Amino acid sequence: MTISVGSKLPGATLLKVGEKGVETVDLGALLAGRKVVIFALPGAYTDVCTTAHVPSFIRTKAGFEAKGVDAIVCLSVNDPFVLKAWTDATGAGAAGIETLADAEGAFTRAVGMEFTAPPVGLIGRSKRYAMLVEDGVVKVLHAEDSPGTCEISGGEALLAEI
Repeated sequence: MTISVGSKLPGATLLKVGEKGVETVDLGALLAGRKVVIFALPGAYTDVCTTAHVPSFIRTKAGFEAKGVDAIVCLSVNDPFVLKAWTDATGAGAAGIETLADAEGAFTRAVGMEFTAPPVGLIGRSKRYAMLVEDGVVKVLHAEDSPGTCEISGGEALLAEI
């Protein structure tokens, strides 16, 4: 299944590093009754993810809040420890953006957003996209044609549509 507007997102268990170590996050519970922006990217510490994608959501966070968005979540196929270090390095956590690891890529595969680029060492990663989800249902979806670009999946483009 490839997600599209109107799709109900499948359940997933994602990971994050909390104060007591690795914690699981039930995606269904996180989305239930809430308006959430989810943006996904190929990987922590990769160029466009670090210099364009995350900063675009840091810049637009207040605008999303003004439109009633309850949370902004960054999703990446990485282990939770790398994702935590990258979250701290980018300032995403301090800005109030939650980063969640799809460590096995199970959610990414379930929504049809997996890609592989062996020449640059990206195996089983996520395509770059952003979506507005209300109570687990996709309302707006912006997916990039190339994982190396951040145009329609950036914070400004998604904010302009909602």
